[in-house]
Amino acid sequence: MREATGRSIRKRGCPFLGTVAMFAGLVLSGCSSRPESEPAPVVTVEVAVADRQPIERVVSADAILYPREQAAIVPKISAPVKRFYVDRGSRVHRGQLLAELEDKDLVGTVTENQGGYQQAEAAYQTATQKAAQDLLLAKQQLDAQQKIYDSRQALYQQGAVSAKEVTDSRIALTQAQGQYDAARKMFDLKSAEGQLTAAQGKKASATAQLSYARIVSPISGVVTDRPLFQGETASSTTPLLTVMDLSQVIARTHISQEEAATLNVGDKAAIVVPGESDEFPGKVTLVSPALDPNSTTLEIWVQAANRKERLKPGTSVRLEIVSKRVPDAIVIPAAALLTAPDGATSVFTLDSSSKPHRQSVKVGIRNGDQAQITEGVKEGDRVVVAGAFDLDKEDENILAKTKIQIETPKPPSSDKE
Repeated sequence: MREATGRSIRKRGCPFLGTVAMFAGLVLSGCSSRPESEPAPVVTVEVAVADRQPIERVVSADAILYPREQAAIVPKISAPVKRFYVDRGSRVHRGQLLAELEDKDLVGTVTENQGGYQQAEAAYQTATQKAAQDLLLAKQQLDAQQKIYDSRQALYQQGAVSAKEVTDSRIALTQAQGQYDAARKMFDLKSAEGQLTAAQGKKASATAQLSYARIVSPISGVVTDRPLFQGETASSTTPLLTVMDLSQVIARTHISQEEAATLNVGDKAAIVVPGESDEFPGKVTLVSPALDPNSTTLEIWVQAANRKERLKPGTSVRLEIVSKRVPDAIVIPAAALLTAPDGATSVFTLDSSSKPHRQSVKVGIRNGDQAQITEGVKEGDRVVVAGAFDLDKEDENILAKTKIQIETPKPPSSDKE
């Protein structure tokens, strides 16, 4: 019985051992079929060649247009408008008569003061002549009494006249001297001169008031506003006419202290108008020396010629000011730059066998989609533009095995109807 049982066991075998053997075989089979190394990654990139060319630093800002000169002409008197000589849009020159106000009462005042001045002038002349005559007569009397006194003095020493006669002549001489002194004081004519000066001032004031009825232009330009009609009363507190010089315009803006520090009077600039294809070249005419207390910014003025007066005051425009220009710079596309969290800047370059290499660079001027490289890249180097971020994700070991596939940039597509 035992022998039979033993034979039965040997015949069927151990199922557990067979299962273990099969699992081990599968494991060994799987290990033997795994490749020894993974394939090298392939990254498709676009490249650009570092070029030597000029580059400019441009400060951009929104601005408002103003005329080069503007005169809001406010009358110095309040009176009805007698006549207008210009309309809105009329071109005028400096000193041109633009309007006249009613002036009949002013003409009367001038005439009255003219008469008063003439009276004062006549009185002054009469007083002057009389004073001159009185002074001359007093001088003649003084000279005559002086001669009499000198003569009697000499005769008294000779014993020809008495002492009383000498005394009488001395008294007469003293009286003549007093009359002469009084005549000299009268010849001063301060009172008459004062009256004449006062009359002259009234005449000048009335003449000035009359001149205010004639409204003339203080500048050359174009009449942009004329709110009243003939016959309406002009006020001495409200502009009657506005004249603007539109041959030049000034774009005013406010920028930060950091940007303003790079600008100087005379820097080249351009005014860009929304919807206009042409730029209007100009230059910086003012960099404010003081900060705006509210915005802590600096005011900048750019002046430009207003070709055909296409630029209208009050328009919102865009300013582009060239703050620095490097005529001979190494320039690459700004899209090739990679900036690390610590601020370090780098690019990927391709060597002659198209192997990528990370290269630290120093950046100078940035202008739109271009950047100046002052250190790290030389003229003719190939830099990765599209695909640089994919390369940046790889560690150095993988990067060394990475294969580069260079793709030709596609030209910009044009929509065809």
